[in-house]
Amino acid sequence: MAAIPSSTPVPEARPAARGWAGRLAPLVILVVVLLVLAGVAELAPTVVQRRLTQGLINLVAVVGLYIFVGNSGVLSFGNVAFMAIGAYVSALLTMPAAAKGVFLPDLPAFLGQAEWPATAGALAGGAAAALVGAVAGFPLMRLSGISASIATFAILVVAYVVLGNWTSMTGGQNSLMGLPIYVGLWTAAAWAIVAVVIAFLHQESRSGLLLRASREDEAAAAACGVHMVRHRLIAFIISAFISGISGVLLGHFLGTVRVETFYLDLTFLILAMLVIGGMRSLTGAVTGAIVITLLTELLRQAEVGVTVGTTKLAAPGGLGDAVLALLMLLIILFRPKGIAGGREIGWPSPRRPVSPQKLSPQTATRIEETQP
Repeated sequence: MAAIPSSTPVPEARPAARGWAGRLAPLVILVVVLLVLAGVAELAPTVVQRRLTQGLINLVAVVGLYIFVGNSGVLSFGNVAFMAIGAYVSALLTMPAAAKGVFLPDLPAFLGQAEWPATAGALAGGAAAALVGAVAGFPLMRLSGISASIATFAILVVAYVVLGNWTSMTGGQNSLMGLPIYVGLWTAAAWAIVAVVIAFLHQESRSGLLLRASREDEAAAAACGVHMVRHRLIAFIISAFISGISGVLLGHFLGTVRVETFYLDLTFLILAMLVIGGMRSLTGAVTGAIVITLLTELLRQAEVGVTVGTTKLAAPGGLGDAVLALLMLLIILFRPKGIAGGREIGWPSPRRPVSPQKLSPQTATRIEETQP
C-alpha cells in the first residue's frame, strides 16, 4: 500500500461541541429565533401579527406536550384538557366582577368578587392544571404504550364533559366573555421563551435523562434502578403546567373561553405540529410549531386570493387542512423522526484536517483509493 503524503489534509467529521457551551446551544439558538420572529412579526400588518401571536401560543402548547411525549415516548391526547382547565381557572380569577355577575350568577362569593392580576391568574391556571395532572397521572403513569395513550384521551373526554356541563361554575356550553385581553405578540413570545427554558432544563436534568433512558428500553432502565413511574409523573406534571399556561394565553388572547375550543380540533393540531417537527427533540417541537404557523398563514392568504383585473384568483376553501394532513402523511412516510430528525440544533463548526498518521490502515486505504 502506497503511503499517503503527510501534507495531504484528510477531512474529519465535525466534532461534537463539548461542555456547557455545546449543551446550551439549542436553548440559546431557539430563544434567538423566537426573538427574531417576534421582532419581524411586529413589522407585519395587524392581521398577520394576530396569526403569529396565536402561533406562539400554540408553540407553548406544543412545547408542553413535548415535555411528556418527547421524553417518555408515550403519546398523550390529554394536554388540551389541561389547557381548558388553565383557561377557565384564569377566567374565573381575572374576569371583572360585573361580567361574572352576568355570565355566572351562581358563583360562590369568593370567586364572584375575585379580580386577580393577570400574571397571578396565569400562574394559578397553570398550577390548577398541574394539580389535576398530578392526581390523574398518579395511576395512569403505570401504563405504557397504547393503554397509556387511551387513558390520556379519557382525560380529555372527562374534562370536556365536566366543563361543558358544570353550568354554575363554567357557564356550560355557553361562552364566557369579558376576559381581560392582555396577550399580545410580545407577551406570547415571552411565555414561549419561558416554556422553552423550562423544557430545556427538564430534559437536561437527571430526571429527564432517566426518563429518556426508559423511553429507549423500559426493561433495561428498570434493571438499572430507574423509577420509570416517578419520572413519568414529574414530566406529566410539568407538561400539564405549561399546557395550562398556554390555555390561559389563548383565553386572554381571544377574550372569551368556550369549551368547544378545547377539544379534538386543537388536540390534533398540536399533535400534528409535534409530529411534523419531530417529537424527540425540543428543536423539533419548536420547528413544527413555527413551520405549521407560517404554512397556515400562507395558505390562508392563498384562500383569500388576489384580484387581477376583473378576475379574482383564490385557492379553494379548506386547502389549509388538506395540506396539513398531506404534510403529516408525508412526514410519517418519508421522515418518521420529523423535520429535526430527533436531533437538537447546535453551533456550526468547521471541518478540521486530521493527520493521516492518526488514521487506521483501513481508513487510509479507502482515502487513498479516492485520490486522483
